[in-house]
Amino acid sequence: MTQQSDGIADELRQVTRDFLGKTSPEAKVRELMETDGGIDREAWSQAAALGIPGLLVPEELGGSGAGMMELGVVFEEAGRALWCAPLLSTCALASCAVLCAADRAVQAELLPAIAAGAVVAALAWNGVRPSLGSLQARRRGEQWVVDGTSGYVVDGGTAEQLLVCAEVNDRLDLFVVGSGTGTPVAGVERNSLVTMDSTRRLAQLNFHATPALRIATDVGESLDRALDRAEALLAAEQLGGATRVLEMAVDYAQVRIQFGRPIGSFQAIKHKLAEMLMAVELARASVEHALVTAETEPALLPLALSHARAVGSGTYVRVAGDNVQVHGGIGFTWDHPAHLYLKRAKSSQLMLGSPKWHRSRLADLLGIPGDTAAAGGRR
Repeated sequence: MTQQSDGIADELRQVTRDFLGKTSPEAKVRELMETDGGIDREAWSQAAALGIPGLLVPEELGGSGAGMMELGVVFEEAGRALWCAPLLSTCALASCAVLCAADRAVQAELLPAIAAGAVVAALAWNGVRPSLGSLQARRRGEQWVVDGTSGYVVDGGTAEQLLVCAEVNDRLDLFVVGSGTGTPVAGVERNSLVTMDSTRRLAQLNFHATPALRIATDVGESLDRALDRAEALLAAEQLGGATRVLEMAVDYAQVRIQFGRPIGSFQAIKHKLAEMLMAVELARASVEHALVTAETEPALLPLALSHARAVGSGTYVRVAGDNVQVHGGIGFTWDHPAHLYLKRAKSSQLMLGSPKWHRSRLADLLGIPGDTAAAGGRR
């Protein structure tokens, strides 16, 4: 990155951190955890005024035409604050799907509303990456309809617009369900899922001859690219959470007094904090590499992304658990936020692609035999 782009990223980081400091304090996160939808619509509208939902959207379509590094900064800050917003579902998954798979006319139809924060969109598919399966699309008269089930759809219970990857004649096509105007979508059964992480909502969607509009055909490869870009942003969010729990642990180690001295002065705590720092900075390097690669060498993104996720997912879970340990008894209580980050870390680790899946993918991309890759994964 150039010095100028670094300055822009720093300014964006500060603006986003200030915004989330006001709209996503811990008390607000806990309040939203108890609601049905789990997202703050008012804060999302305010974020739209700052241009956050439209960072990836081209300027001529109402966005700012920024890149993955800029949106990655926002995701990192969102991870620090456990922001309960449709950032992953709408700005990453849905926006990337439209940008990678749809033509300019479709983009002009769908993206302006996303950039304006006027619609929450979600992407539904089957498998770690889109595959032929239980979502089917067929003609019924002059109209397309979708049948089948998609599980673990991010913000699927509240989205006004659903992008659905469904099988048509042994290929995958992309459909849009819902007008995005708040009108109830006919033929969709939404079942909210009870998960470990109450700060991010998932839903199972059941489609029963649901009217749909086909917006792109043969999208298997393009959606693979879209999900790689979206997952790089998820990795940035994980990095933000890992950074925050490291800060929490360091701060507590300096103020918690035991045997007449701060616990941070004890060698065991010093070593733990040092190892946490090393892990977070290694994750930072891999995540930033993936975000830069998405812009500069997209053909190499699968390799960079899988490395970032294999490293970053484990790092977040580890340092979130270490943060609980540093805090001792209070770290295990409901009233302390440490458990919120640990639950987000574990749920994000398994989302889109687990570390095991990404290690296997790395092995395939690098031509490493399966047995050798498996042995490396066990070490």
